[in-house]
Amino acid sequence: MSGNNDMHSLTWLHPGQSDEPFPPVERALREPNGLLAAGGDLSLPRLLNAYRHGIFPWYEAGQPILWWSPDPRTILYPSQVKVSRSLGKVLRGHRFQVTFDQAFADVIKGCAGPRRGVHGTWITYGMQQAFIQLHHTGHAHSVEVWEDDVLVGGLYGVSMGRVFFGESMFSQVPDASKVALVTLCRHLDHWGYPLLDCQTPSEHLTRMGAVPMSRQRFSTRLQQLCSVPSRPGPWAMELEPGAAAKP
Repeated sequence: MSGNNDMHSLTWLHPGQSDEPFPPVERALREPNGLLAAGGDLSLPRLLNAYRHGIFPWYEAGQPILWWSPDPRTILYPSQVKVSRSLGKVLRGHRFQVTFDQAFADVIKGCAGPRRGVHGTWITYGMQQAFIQLHHTGHAHSVEVWEDDVLVGGLYGVSMGRVFFGESMFSQVPDASKVALVTLCRHLDHWGYPLLDCQTPSEHLTRMGAVPMSRQRFSTRLQQLCSVPSRPGPWAMELEPGAAAKP
């Protein structure tokens, strides 16, 4: 993270003032890329307002809540998700069972669990509770991947209008998180969602088709896509598992 001067130039939000507006995303810092504001709270109205404007919380225990809008943004077009030949075989097989919205709290706990080479987690207890509330109100959804009735992977995120904002994924066995992502993409495409927000790049996401989009373009797309009704929850599987393996 950059020096104190940048932190002093941030907009500081006030806890309890959920209708407090965020600053324009164009004011986000270049370094660290996208840091826009600090403080506030994780109340339902504030979180929904944040996602509507392409802003998301991301911070570690001991830090104030930090709000981000990076440029460029990493996105994935659900209709263009890339499925390798080996992953296609996994999807056509019967090793995994996939569900939606059946174990949201367990998925977010799995995403918050320890990872090799990573110290701590940004999915704090407060963050978990906030997203569980979003799930209970129909705004947040999970994809679960099961093997022999044991949860072995999954992902969760927020649905607003016709955009899905992916938050995090986890995998306890090879390919589980990939199966979750591809299954989600096939359903988002089926349901008329043209955009999946991945927030920041990773090698894993790039291999599966994620690409950069300028913040200006992303904001324009949000204005268009978040103005229409979102798909109500809870979500459920509508496509045959093998359909996720289509080229």
